[in-house]
Amino acid sequence: MKTLKYLMIGILFLYFSNSHAQVSVNVNIGTPPAWGPVGYDNARYYYLPDLEAYYDVSSSNYVYISNGRWIRNRSLPSVYRNYDLYNEYKVVLTDYRGNSPYDNFKNHKSKYGKGYKGKPQKTIGQKPGKGNNKDKHDNGNHGNGHGNGHGNGKH
Repeated sequence: MKTLKYLMIGILFLYFSNSHAQVSVNVNIGTPPAWGPVGYDNARYYYLPDLEAYYDVSSSNYVYISNGRWIRNRSLPSVYRNYDLYNEYKVVLTDYRGNSPYDNFKNHKSKYGKGYKGKPQKTIGQKPGKGNNKDKHDNGNHGNGHGNGHGNGKH
């Protein structure tokens, strides 16, 4: 009888320790970037339609095609150095948790083509150098920042 009691306690201990480990893995996903959209703390990937690339929140890596292969990198290729992640649309992939979001690339590319705009998004943080000085008066100018009409034509 004593052996059966210890066996039951051991089984309960294993059961509870395994379920706790599973919860920890699901909760610890990563910190979204400041340019990420508000309200999606549990999403692992964003699809960036204009770049046809992904951002992995858990590893802080961009996932994009280079020379015909999907690669992961901390930064975007230099061809996108002027891409404004704060102002461009991010598709939040709330239904995918694997390691290869590009397995669905054809579907994402078709559904969210370049220039895609869904519901308005607010970013988690402010764009660096834009409106962060609270001592200055708000002049009501909330345009795209080009001011004199000499924009870069990429809108």
